[in-house]
Amino acid sequence: MDPARAGARELARAISASSVSSRELVRYYLDRIAASDLNAVVTLDAERALADAARADERTGPRGPLHGVPITVKDAIATAGLRTTCGSPELATHVPAEDAPAVARLRAAGAVVLGKTNTPTWCGDIQTYNEVFGVTHNPWDRTRTPGGSSGGSAAAVADGLCAFDLASDIAGSIRIPAHFCGVYGLKPSAGLVPGEGYIDHVGGGLVAADGNVLGPICRRAEDLGLVLDVLTGSPGPPARREFRAAVWLDDPACPVGSDTAAVLEEAVAALGAAGVRLARPRPPVPFEQLWQLHLDMVLAAVAYNLPDEALPPATATHRGWLARSEDRARARAAWARWFADYDVLLCPVTAMPAFPHDHAGDIGTRVIDVDGEPRPHMSTIGWCGLFSVLGLPSVVVPAGLTRDGLPVGLQVVAPHLADRTAIAFAELAGVSFADGVCAGPPSGAAGSACDREAAS
Repeated sequence: MDPARAGARELARAISASSVSSRELVRYYLDRIAASDLNAVVTLDAERALADAARADERTGPRGPLHGVPITVKDAIATAGLRTTCGSPELATHVPAEDAPAVARLRAAGAVVLGKTNTPTWCGDIQTYNEVFGVTHNPWDRTRTPGGSSGGSAAAVADGLCAFDLASDIAGSIRIPAHFCGVYGLKPSAGLVPGEGYIDHVGGGLVAADGNVLGPICRRAEDLGLVLDVLTGSPGPPARREFRAAVWLDDPACPVGSDTAAVLEEAVAALGAAGVRLARPRPPVPFEQLWQLHLDMVLAAVAYNLPDEALPPATATHRGWLARSEDRARARAAWARWFADYDVLLCPVTAMPAFPHDHAGDIGTRVIDVDGEPRPHMSTIGWCGLFSVLGLPSVVVPAGLTRDGLPVGLQVVAPHLADRTAIAFAELAGVSFADGVCAGPPSGAAGSACDREAAS
């Protein structure tokens, strides 16, 4: 077993069978972190991690499902006694007194926290860099971003620096980095995982941010379900194994680049060959309508860090927010009716793969070239925002590589609270897709573990 490629479930089994100790794994990952040039893990808790691992190795009583498994936590999620900054100079020395409930559940299940992974300032970008810790790089190409805001999370998992990472997603912050780094990411259903302890402003963490969810980034699809069971406090109902999948791979409101589209079409064809029933229906709410609704709601949710003039007029007042909240409820109801005919929806994560670092201006002013057309950063990530505002569970599955050797993820969306259906489909897809992503980044780092390998 190579711990840099192994999944959390595999590591837990190895610890249980005494074929490896938790202390050995902690030392292994600490060594990899020290040798990595990605700047993904920015605060270590090495002494406590080794002490926790020693206790795990010596325990003779009942063991949790993550007993002794070393993990990392995004640096926007509170960890007791361990610096949590959200990439902001204002919180550069902030040390929470308590774990976020989600972190506490992972520890109670036996997980050992190695340290914290980098984020953009206040989690407000689709790149990962800040004044406190600097720039995090993509393990497939150091000149490119790993995405954001959970860029450190996805880079750490892809580079084999931990078993998995606990991250967060309000507008694609789990899904974009998973797509850019060739790993699996789960944005759970809204309200399923406790969201308190997410710190996106000074004094934050007491209440869950509207629309924000905490979820895992993993190397194996099967680990998503394992971690979700721990985060929710109970296993969910068994998911179906035969699927009716709707396919929505492009839209004039957010055109997908040709390289990305080619990988996704090939992935969908592989799923059809594997027996998935495919259809290409019209979505129940137009893309542009949902995207504007998302912008109005998400900018209101992060208003602590925005100047008054940046607030969308539709939600600048509480009355406006209430009106848009009703619009959101109607959109969610329309999609719930639509999903009566489908188990999952397959769509892009973003219009393009990972792009070169660009720290000029901000997310609102930067542009990126997609098939020779300069497009605003924000206009390329709408595929994530749609399902954030709907509160639907979404899994990113590594689907293949572009001609330039960059990972492309497929977004698998399921009805509200059908998270385990999305995960089950991701497990099927991970076995069905081409092996390109499985080999991992060309640097020799771990990359995404291959579910086809795991199934063979």
